[in-house]
Amino acid sequence: MTGRIRFRSGADFREGAVFAVDKPGGWTSFDVVNKVRISLRPACGKIKVGHAGTLDPLATGVMVICTGKETREIERYMGQEKEYVARVTFGHTTPSYDLESAFDGEYDYSRVDRALLERVARRFVGEIEQFPPAFSAVRVNGVRAYEMARAGDQVEMKSRRVEVKELEIVEEQMPEVVLRVRCGKGTYIRSLAHDIGRECDSGSHLSALRRTRVGEFRVEEAFRVEEIVRLLESNRVETT
Repeated sequence: MTGRIRFRSGADFREGAVFAVDKPGGWTSFDVVNKVRISLRPACGKIKVGHAGTLDPLATGVMVICTGKETREIERYMGQEKEYVARVTFGHTTPSYDLESAFDGEYDYSRVDRALLERVARRFVGEIEQFPPAFSAVRVNGVRAYEMARAGDQVEMKSRRVEVKELEIVEEQMPEVVLRVRCGKGTYIRSLAHDIGRECDSGSHLSALRRTRVGEFRVEEAFRVEEIVRLLESNRVETT
């Protein structure tokens, strides 16, 4: 187990540890953090636990978890390069840009083919201006945007500059397209999915998302939730 956990000192979670968890679909990022915190409580008592980058409930994949003094490094981990596999479905848009909200528009996608997708994808590589979804945790006048959006309020989102380092079309079988995205901090894959549909003179939404890497943390080496919980609760890693 220790080979997949990086400790600051010995095997002490209070001194600081960092590891990756493969977040399951339907879980919030807080759910994962809370599960780890509860699992550590018998051995460590009250302990700080945090994560380096939120994943939406419907998304799966790498969540970097920090404990103890390693929580001071969360911002550094958040700034590391990320990689995703995203499924984009054409024909409908949603207010949240994914399947967390109902369809709000229907679009023809008959003219969307591989050649058009390749041309459009090239427009989104490099530094781009991107509007986060209204259904996001971005604060607008001190309030989370998603709280305003869910209340039916008009939310004016400001664009931000993000970097998409690589955008590859892995599979295209309309109305679905699978993308591999390598990007920098703050990139919303939901916005990317929405914007690609718009640039194709159609409409689309993010129908599935898996984060496969954060910096050096890869999903193949990440703990499943039940695995990390079992090991922590059984105290298989000694703490000092």
